Amino acid sequence: MERIAHFLVTRSKVVIALTMLTTLTAAVMFVRMDFNADVTTFITSSSDEGRAFVALQEKYGASDPITVLITRKDGGVMTERKGLELVLDVKERLKKVEGVRAVGTLIPDDNPMTGAPFTKETLDAMPDGMLPYLTNTPNAEMMLSDDNKAVLGVIDPGEHEILVGEAVAHVAMPDDADVTFAGNPTVFAKILDDLSWFLLAIPPTVIFLLLLVFTVNIGSRKLAVLAIVPAVMGSIWTFGLIFALGYAVDLVTVIVPIWVIVMGSADGLHFVTHLQEAAARTDDKVEQTRSALREVGVPMILTTVSTVAGFLSMLATGIGPMMQLGVFAACGITFAGIISFFFLPALLSRVGIEPPGPHAVGHRVTGLLEKLAATRVSAALLLVGLAAFIAVFLPQLDVNPDQLFFFKDNHPARTSFAKLSDAFGGATPLMGEFVFDRKGDTHAQLQNLAVTSTELAKLPGIKRVFSLADLADKLPEDALQKALQKALQGDAESPMGKMVSDDGLRFVVFPSDIQPKHMQAWASFVDDHDDVRVLTGQPMLFDAMSRMVMKAQLSSLAYALALVALLLLVVHRNLWRTLTALVPIAVTIAVLLAFLAASGIQLHLMTAIMSSIVIGVGIDYVIHFLAAVEMEATKGDGYGLRAIRHVGRPIVANALGIAVGMSALFLSPLKPHGELSQVMWVSMVVGALTTLVFVPAMLPKAATTPPNDDA
Repeated sequence: MERIAHFLVTRSKVVIALTMLTTLTAAVMFVRMDFNADVTTFITSSSDEGRAFVALQEKYGASDPITVLITRKDGGVMTERKGLELVLDVKERLKKVEGVRAVGTLIPDDNPMTGAPFTKETLDAMPDGMLPYLTNTPNAEMMLSDDNKAVLGVIDPGEHEILVGEAVAHVAMPDDADVTFAGNPTVFAKILDDLSWFLLAIPPTVIFLLLLVFTVNIGSRKLAVLAIVPAVMGSIWTFGLIFALGYAVDLVTVIVPIWVIVMGSADGLHFVTHLQEAAARTDDKVEQTRSALREVGVPMILTTVSTVAGFLSMLATGIGPMMQLGVFAACGITFAGIISFFFLPALLSRVGIEPPGPHAVGHRVTGLLEKLAATRVSAALLLVGLAAFIAVFLPQLDVNPDQLFFFKDNHPARTSFAKLSDAFGGATPLMGEFVFDRKGDTHAQLQNLAVTSTELAKLPGIKRVFSLADLADKLPEDALQKALQKALQGDAESPMGKMVSDDGLRFVVFPSDIQPKHMQAWASFVDDHDDVRVLTGQPMLFDAMSRMVMKAQLSSLAYALALVALLLLVVHRNLWRTLTALVPIAVTIAVLLAFLAASGIQLHLMTAIMSSIVIGVGIDYVIHFLAAVEMEATKGDGYGLRAIRHVGRPIVANALGIAVGMSALFLSPLKPHGELSQVMWVSMVVGALTTLVFVPAMLPKAATTPPNDDA
């Protein structure tokens, strides 16, 4: 480390200039920033069910529909003239929105009697006795609630789904109507707003909280700022890379800079605290840098590698968003590690370093930890308490199948979804495909498919199945032939897309009660009927994702443990020391998973990644502690206690810094971010505590025996 220290101090201007130039280049890439709020890409890109869903949409030219719930504010029924007038008024207003391709309600686009466009004048001219005929159609049956007090509308948003989803929410509606929008485009529009707000508010808050914790523990505001600089630069480099490669900010990548800042700050913190101690012994800048690098240089490299290994283990999940997060977070941690090792020493060599003061809170905390570690009773009591917690709650761990898991309980998207679910069973219809030969006997095929459709509608959890097969016995012969002819020629479209292809007939399912057991029954029905090619939709995709999440949790956890164990074995070349280092990690992971069950958070796309991350981060504490143990062991008995005195302060500061810094995620409007904050609090506190209490208890007795102990 002598040559590296000498180079970094004597060539500090060159190192600083190159780092700043790279940072500026990365910052320029921010002009390419883009957002992707389409949450369905998380599912469709990672499973066979998702790919089948996309293929069916493309085959029939179907976009994700926007569903509309229309009710009267006076609580009246919608089949009365006043209700129909409101439906028609809402429909006409929505059709004027730029980008809207079609709007479907129980009122047809064309007058069934004349074929002319159905307008307000048409409705006004209809006598009251004719109104029941208007609502006695297949469309009306599908789009009218059981109590006739709610009407379902369906909007085809065309190619610009999110823009239309945002635009329709701002349309002025009739004073007497209560209109609620749901469906993926409106959900994605809300997520887009949330992502923009997140990037503006959360990272600065995280940095402020980290500075607060680091300052309290280090005792110097200036050094706290410098300790965080590499992590902030690392996040800028990472986002610069993301934008340079053409990736957009989405629900997953938006969290990357937070991980990089809170975790990448660890190396900077360790280097600064050791440089403080070196500054108390000498004023020679080269000697200060050499001393700090000799003590923490190798651990900094190892902790960077271990954290990167934790993130890269997500590649084993096979889930696109998790793999993407793992790669970019690993890049960010690597960047922060490089900057901490080269740029930070060069920068600190040009500023004054304040020795640690007795007022720093970190010293008091490490003093308490020394007392706990001095006796194995503390470790035994802690182990018993944590084991009891794990035994009670870990068996209750399950997957959260909620397709709106990313929204808080009071979010408008949840409110809208609940309203449509209460009235119609679900805010997002399912879709499927019947086998249909355009060259065969059309009428006979439709009759057979109508029977299958009726059987499907009788399954638990299904309210209504709609397809052109339903028209076989419900329209006059002339009207039926006209509708079929248009459909077979590909001219007839609905707000949900085309309903006929060369070899299939598309159908739409409106669920009444979405439960995993019901979805299993639907899937079995498809398997048992040769005339049903596929049934898919958002609820079924999220059910498939839930199963993938559980598998991903196990695979990423196994790979992360294997990578970290291999790293430790190569470094220490000692099986017992490797196993000793893994104990705090194993306990922390078990506590984390038990906490997910105890808190009701459970596993979903975001929380499933935490075990691997905690392994990569938590092992950092063990690496730094064991490195200190090796250095202090040459000085006689009590080396375990001296190791705590030596590295306990930065370990505690880092654990609290990460936990407190991640508390900024409570400000996020997206629910998983607040849950991640809770998880990090538990993981970091337990990880640091078990490292500084369990590991000394596993060392020889001499490690915790003061040199002047008579025993």
